[in-house]
Amino acid sequence: MKLFLLAALLWATPAALSAKWLEASSSHFIVYADESPVEIQQFSEQLERFHEGVAFLLDISQAKPSPSNRVTVFVVRNEAAVRKLAGDGPRYLYAFYQPGAGSSIAIVPAIDAHGGTLDFSMVALLHEYTHHIQISASDFAWPRWFVEGSAEFFASAKFQRDGTLMLGLPAQHRAAELYLAPDVTATNLLDPSSYHNVDGKRQDAYYGRAWLLYHYLTFGPTRRGQLAAYLGLLRQGKSLSDAAKSVFGDLDKLDHDMDKYLGKRMLTAIRLGPERLKPGPVTIRELSPGEAAIMPIRIRSRRGVDAAQAAELLPEAQTVATRFPKDAAVQAALAEASFDAGHDDEAIIAADAALALDPSQVNAYIQKGFALFDKAGKADNKAEAFRNARQPFIALNKIENDHPLPLLYFYLSFIKQGIEPSANARSALQRASELAPFDQEVRFLLAQQDIHDKKFAEAIRNLEPLAYDPHGGSGPDAARRMLEALKAGDHLDGPGGALVIAPPPGELSPGQKDDPAPKKN
Repeated sequence: MKLFLLAALLWATPAALSAKWLEASSSHFIVYADESPVEIQQFSEQLERFHEGVAFLLDISQAKPSPSNRVTVFVVRNEAAVRKLAGDGPRYLYAFYQPGAGSSIAIVPAIDAHGGTLDFSMVALLHEYTHHIQISASDFAWPRWFVEGSAEFFASAKFQRDGTLMLGLPAQHRAAELYLAPDVTATNLLDPSSYHNVDGKRQDAYYGRAWLLYHYLTFGPTRRGQLAAYLGLLRQGKSLSDAAKSVFGDLDKLDHDMDKYLGKRMLTAIRLGPERLKPGPVTIRELSPGEAAIMPIRIRSRRGVDAAQAAELLPEAQTVATRFPKDAAVQAALAEASFDAGHDDEAIIAADAALALDPSQVNAYIQKGFALFDKAGKADNKAEAFRNARQPFIALNKIENDHPLPLLYFYLSFIKQGIEPSANARSALQRASELAPFDQEVRFLLAQQDIHDKKFAEAIRNLEPLAYDPHGGSGPDAARRMLEALKAGDHLDGPGGALVIAPPPGELSPGQKDDPAPKKN
């Protein structure tokens, strides 16, 4: 019954069974929605323009991601469906983003790309995508206020009909926090030690005040150049508190200046005309009837399921697969549902069926590889079993050379056997992390390999973004303990080194929490 309700929520209209789902493919995104071609085209173009605008202002130059390393955006029926997929998330959750090597997704409700003012879900999506860009472009652990303040700054965007993008507009979605919630001071933002154990009301105001500080330091004429100087000192190894006091001086005065700045009648924003932004084309494709039928299951699988949810989902996937036995995408989705439910042999059969129909089905290679790896861990002849398990990933690597998972699983084939990774395997892990720097589990594995190889400076560099992840959780705590030990001179050289404790992806949970979305006032 729960699954039926979720499936009903996912579809955009009551006539969902005849829905015509569309796929919009562009340089950095792939969007799935039961929307009109005009709507999904405009939405995808806005996302690409936003990427171009943020990359331009942050002076980021990145290679185009491989097809599977783009962010996949699933458009569901409404905010209730978003919260259901988030695990009955809080009432103010309007959209969420989930990073992963070759599997980054965003879940948003029905879109309105024509409105002048962005709705709450679009603001939340742009906020999270700003994180995605920043993490992809830098391995430095920026302070929390800067990470969240800049995301709020860029998410306060406006898309004009002529192709102009406005960035840095007033954060209207944070107005209630800025004017009604108890203040978070400049000291609280710049010195995290002063922000522990504050009450919930002040935590609510954090994002608005972080936006205000970032906006003020970006546009405030009396503070010109201070933000760059502050970030430069952090890169040189200055503490957060020392860097702030060195550049900004009296933090109480900075707080007063921020309040005065907020009271201005007009605030500066950035206009990027269409001549400045050159996003690539958007290609629209109508999904097959089978792909449309399997879409609610596919979305749920990509979001992630526990054992009980996987057991509920599999019969639904089997029913759709019976209706569409010749649809390769449906068979690949069945392989994923079968693997999630612990049925490795069935997952391999479904994946082989998908590949026989369409050898380019990326997800079929991945699910077959996952299932073979799972079986190899239980095999008597592990060396032979893991050689076989690598084959789907090797085949995928030939199709999509920059897909991070084949590289990662080549490395893991050594770790899961308890043998020393080869030089090629170490290089593969390094490359996987470069391709998916937003995947905390891959970075954590790389840090542990660095420790094992006595590359302590590299380990510290890889642990710092994890240890100071602004979203918090158990993963950053573990990374912070390792980082503090390394900086104290403890090189963690126990038996077998750090690799003894390296879990495979999926077993290490970084504890990432969704950012609080803007509240409707």
